[in-house]
Amino acid sequence: MTLDRAAGAVTHHRFHELPALLRPGDLLVANDTRVLPARLFAMVSGKGGAESGGSKPREVEVLLLRREPSAAKEQIWSALAKPAKALKPGVRLSFVDPGFQGEVLGWGDRGVRHIAFRPAGATAGASSGEAPPFEAWLSRVGHVPLPPYIERPDEPEDRERYQTVFARDSGSVAAPTAALHFTDATLAAIRERGIEIAFLTLHVGPGTFRPVATENPEEHALDPEPYRVPPETAAALERTHARGGGRVIAVGTTSVRALESWARDGEPQDGAWRDTSLFILPGFEFRIVSGMVTNFHLPRSSLLMLVSALAGRERVLDAYRVAVAEGYRFYSYGDAMLIT
Repeated sequence: MTLDRAAGAVTHHRFHELPALLRPGDLLVANDTRVLPARLFAMVSGKGGAESGGSKPREVEVLLLRREPSAAKEQIWSALAKPAKALKPGVRLSFVDPGFQGEVLGWGDRGVRHIAFRPAGATAGASSGEAPPFEAWLSRVGHVPLPPYIERPDEPEDRERYQTVFARDSGSVAAPTAALHFTDATLAAIRERGIEIAFLTLHVGPGTFRPVATENPEEHALDPEPYRVPPETAAALERTHARGGGRVIAVGTTSVRALESWARDGEPQDGAWRDTSLFILPGFEFRIVSGMVTNFHLPRSSLLMLVSALAGRERVLDAYRVAVAEGYRFYSYGDAMLIT
């Protein structure tokens, strides 16, 4: 579906027609994050690790969120757990692949746990012999964290099926799903039409699934997510602006948030990592983004509110009514909308 945000006109297309819907001189900006196999299953022992009144170890599900800075050789990650109460400070975690073990260091906000992962047999700040690389170990033991509304276990095919054609930089717990529609052939056709493609990285956290539960959406807070806009993308944005008439089309809400956060950070040219908690609501002033490719989102989600901020709430709701009537598929593996 295409939505002209000025006129409110809706038209229908196949996604491979996207190059013809863009204009020479436009700039397409996509998120090149890669989804981690961030869902782990562990047995816990130590303080609070056994069932109350017994000695039987407990199984917990752990969702890694992001790696935290640490001067030590150990990997320290923030994580969520189910059941959360099983992960008290001092609890130790063991896995099917014993290459690494975990220890809960402490608690953060919103139920987040901080877990140190160390090579098996190592103590804090020291290792015993050659340790397998953490990323390789995680690839062996981790599961793809599919969205909660996909009610099935992950399958081996999800390792690539839940990645975009742009995926390069590992760090997300969810795919920037608007980009799942792109293929190498589509990208080639876009470039042949004289449309430049640039990349940024925003590592998606689980807050993307959290509904806006407050009566006043402005009271809802997004968890911080790391992002970077590399110098080559900053240069592409400058070229597009200098040409005049070229539009910046963001692929997905994550690209929109990264670009608009970067603009509010002063458009730094260093390509350094920064955190963003930018929550885009209707009334927001867009400084960079002219249009976007996006999926159809859940009600009361921050994603739908961002789309409404760009295209107008009533225009978006009208478009969604058409989408329902026409049988469009919603959510992560659903259909796409181009807003211009």
